[in-house]
Formats: sequence, structure tokens, C-alpha cells
Amino acid sequence: MLFAPDTEEALEFAVVLANTAATASRSGRDELATVADLERLLRVNVFSGRIDRDETELREVREAREQIREIWTLGRDEAVDAVNRMLREAHALPYLTRHDGSDWHMHATEPDAPLAERIRVEAALALIDVIRMNETGRLRVCAADDCTGRFVDLSRNGSKRFCSVRCGNRMNMIAFRARKADS
Repeated sequence: MLFAPDTEEALEFAVVLANTAATASRSGRDELATVADLERLLRVNVFSGRIDRDETELREVREAREQIREIWTLGRDEAVDAVNRMLREAHALPYLTRHDGSDWHMHATEPDAPLAERIRVEAALALIDVIRMNETGRLRVCAADDCTGRFVDLSRNGSKRFCSVRCGNRMNMIAFRARKADS
């Protein structure tokens, strides 16, 4: 196991959120364009606490998405600055809790804090573990030419290059066709 289960869960949610951007989504459109899109995201990726379901919340979650997407492109020291800023802005105060069938884990905002703030802080707490373990190299941007998808490489040997099997297969097919054309 590379990270604690709640860290992996938060990182996986951060990736799902980051990949709703038009340049990273499978549909090629911004998959977080409407409040209904946000509601769909939260049905599949349950987030506890307050959810307002309004345009302000959507705008704030989209801003959190961009902050999270940016961190994936930063070096370790720059990521520290970004994570610290996210925690500072939220006035984060870590505490242990268990709820909804989850064992003890850490939160740093109250359940009634705005959704975007809770998303940023949950991502920041997970990123703290990544940084402390010197594993920021596992936060990756897809190696496919036409994709900016983010992913966390949780594989044992840390060799993943693509955000999805689809991108990997597409790039392998392009390489295969190029080799065939050269022969």
C-alpha cells in the first residue's frame, strides 16, 4: 500500500474532478458546466456535508478544480506552497472523525463549510501525504499527445503513462501505424 485509504480516496476524487475539464474529459466538453453536472458528479463521488446546489457553489467548485489541476503540473516545492495556501485560505484545523461507514480519518473543515472549500482541503490533506512521502512524481498528466487528463499512478512500479486505457491504446495504435509506415 502506497498511501492510506482515505488519502487514495481523496486523490482519486481530485483526479475525477480535474478530469471534468473540457481538455481532459472523455466527452471533450466541460463536464462541470451546470449545477446538474455537479449533482451528477456528487452522486457518483459521494461527498459528505453541506451541498448548496447553486451557481455560486458550481463556480467555486470549478475554481477548486483549476487549483487541483495546476498542482499536478508543479514540482514538489511549488506543490508545498500551493497546498499550504489552500489550507491557510480555508483556515483548516485538522481533526479525526468517522462517519458514513468510514473508519477514523482526517477532516480539516466543518461539514457545513462550502463544498469547494471542503474539496480543496480534502485534496490538500491527501497531497500532504504525497509530498511527505516524496511521491509527487506519481501525480501525472497523461502522456497522450491530445490529452491533458490527470491521474495518480498507484501502480507498484510507478510506470503508468496514460490517464486511461483508451489513451494508452490510442497512442499504441499511432506508434504501431508509424512503425508500419516506416517499414
